[in-house]
Amino acid sequence: MRLIPAIDLKGGKCVRLFKGDFDRTTEYSNDPVAVGRRFSGLDVQDLHIVDLDGARSGEQHNRTIVRAIAAETGLHIQLGGGIRDRSTVADWLGNGVARVVIGSMAITEVPTVREWLHEFGADRIVLALDVNIAKDGTPMLTTHGWTREAGVSLWECIDSYSDAGVEHVLCTDVSRDGAMAGPNIELYVETLRRYPDLQLQASGGVRNIDDLQQLRSRGIPAAISGRALLDGAITTTEVASFRRSA
Repeated sequence: MRLIPAIDLKGGKCVRLFKGDFDRTTEYSNDPVAVGRRFSGLDVQDLHIVDLDGARSGEQHNRTIVRAIAAETGLHIQLGGGIRDRSTVADWLGNGVARVVIGSMAITEVPTVREWLHEFGADRIVLALDVNIAKDGTPMLTTHGWTREAGVSLWECIDSYSDAGVEHVLCTDVSRDGAMAGPNIELYVETLRRYPDLQLQASGGVRNIDDLQQLRSRGIPAAISGRALLDGAITTTEVASFRRSA
């Protein structure tokens, strides 16, 4: 299983949100490049970056920082936040970003995103699908920074891309994100049962190395961790041991 560290950028600083709430942020560093270098020392291959300013405004204010992280770490950067048109996708993919992450548009503008999968390649597009679990257990999608219910289930959305060659899906249970509440393992297991060929990225709730081991034992291809790594709840030594035991 791939471990993917995560950095959220806001105002040029490295922060984390609590359950996606822009008013509940924890600032970790005013030097995101240094944080990226620290994560590169974990012997991982990928780094997940969210441009929170871009997510709010659609403007790519942290462009210089993202490029510097890519150049200095050598990690495969997957970037989300404010990527809403073809020109922005093309620009990032041509400037040091390995994969772009498409959020709300993956739900609201399926034909456009299907075109991007065809044009740029499914290996370079990640669909970020954020869910709330309904009372009947159905994972229902949210959009626009988790502020709107989409009225579409996770399964319906993935089905709409099934013949478009989608490879990468990043799935977040929004009740777990940034809350250190433990990942929704059954959600990811069910997703892979339905779509066994997906390169699924589990996101939200990872607290410690035991959570990562549980995800790996259930066959989850990749897991994103931000706060647990930044807080030191998962240590460098634990990551090294985790990777050796793969």
